Amino acid sequence: MRPAQATSDLPPVLSLSHVNVTFGGVKALQDVSFEVLPGEVQCIAGENGSGKSTLIKVITGVYNAAPGTEIQINGSRVEAMTPAVAHMAGIEVIWQDLALFPEMTVAENVAIQGVLGATPHLINHGVLRRIAKEALARLGAEFDLDAPLRTFAIAQRQIVAIARALTSDARVIFMDEPTSSLTRSETDRLLDIVRTLSASGVAIVFVSHRLAEVLDISTRVTVLRDGRLVGVYPTDGMTQSRLTELMTGKTFDARVRTRDNSTSPVVLSVQHLSRAGEYEDVSLTIRKGETVGLTGLLGAGRTELALSIFGMLRPHSGTVSIEGRELAARSNRDAIAAGIGYLSEDRLSLGLIQQQSIADNTVITVLDKVLSSGLISMRRKNALVDRWVNDLSIKIGSPLDAVSTLSGGNQQRIAIAKWLAVGPRLLILDSPTVGVDVGARAGIFEIVERLAGEGLAILLISDEVPEVYFNADRVLHMAAGRIVGEYDAHKISLTELEAAVYA
Repeated sequence: MRPAQATSDLPPVLSLSHVNVTFGGVKALQDVSFEVLPGEVQCIAGENGSGKSTLIKVITGVYNAAPGTEIQINGSRVEAMTPAVAHMAGIEVIWQDLALFPEMTVAENVAIQGVLGATPHLINHGVLRRIAKEALARLGAEFDLDAPLRTFAIAQRQIVAIARALTSDARVIFMDEPTSSLTRSETDRLLDIVRTLSASGVAIVFVSHRLAEVLDISTRVTVLRDGRLVGVYPTDGMTQSRLTELMTGKTFDARVRTRDNSTSPVVLSVQHLSRAGEYEDVSLTIRKGETVGLTGLLGAGRTELALSIFGMLRPHSGTVSIEGRELAARSNRDAIAAGIGYLSEDRLSLGLIQQQSIADNTVITVLDKVLSSGLISMRRKNALVDRWVNDLSIKIGSPLDAVSTLSGGNQQRIAIAKWLAVGPRLLILDSPTVGVDVGARAGIFEIVERLAGEGLAILLISDEVPEVYFNADRVLHMAAGRIVGEYDAHKISLTELEAAVYA
């Protein structure tokens, strides 16, 4: 259920017009206008690099726009936007990393801004706890105020971050990818909080790649593309496909892509695999050229199962076989040698070495292939990098650039490339589109379809049901550590599959 439509006869709480921002000759924003109405829930939508973060940083005074930009708060013109001005006006941002202090208590994290002053002084912890309790009460949340924040899950930390914004009498709260690490039930709880805040007059601006959530929670969506304003649209009647088209300027074919692989040889066979406390009695097969989707709520045991297949977690019983040969993997090295590649769900810390070059990340799994007389052959290395950059259509500047300079979608392609370089028989893709925008997602799944067509067996893990529904030949539903359902997309609708998974 969407929040009620914001009152349109009131002036915008925030408005900007003719926003232009240039970095080193690159126009990040070009003549963009934007406004927020009191109490509305709005979304800023666009691909990575469209200007969403730049716009928010202009609004909060982190970046200065070019002369000619007009900014108004509550109908009054602001001559110079600074972080202090934005804070005093009640404009707050909850970034994806939350910017909280894990070692401090809940009360300290919520109320610290309200008790700090210009000069050092002793903090009244009674006042601090009262401020925190009142802010959390507005959200219908109860916490142990004296517990260290590090003892709480990410969903609870989100609530703490929102409560902290409320202590500053926030009138507009920007939320950057607030649900990217949440389960479905946690997401529903957060969206309920958003509705509560909207009803109390606090405007919420979402930035999210999850378009279903955008359409569910917001009443308007502002679409940016390549630093320009495409338009502002009511979400009533808007579809995900139409919003995707507005964001990218392209149309995407959302169709079931299942193929009959029943006569193809079995590549992966998992029989009665169990690991106490994580998954139990799991059996599945994946055939050559087949993509099997594995979905379920977070905590179902999907990643733990994948890590066991990849040799990173030892199962307590059961077997894993590759092309009919039982794999007794003592480490991931044994799994790689058997022809298994694993793309981690945590691209930033586990999938890639962010400070290292694009080239080094690409060849890290196949250093033996680029050696000559015990030393790395730059000719072989460059040839291998060029091959995969071209084959996967990866947009890079120089192979020597740090991989962190790439967009999320291109980083993910590098992560895929490093495993394809191994020449795997089975590729495990664990949540391959986390932090990737809608256009880049489509490109990744085009690669997945092509690889399957070339005979690669693929295990596609995702908690976003449409991803496995449209991109897998079969879908397995995992819950509480067990496979509880198997589905053919030709025989079940997306709505029915989502109802089964989210029941």
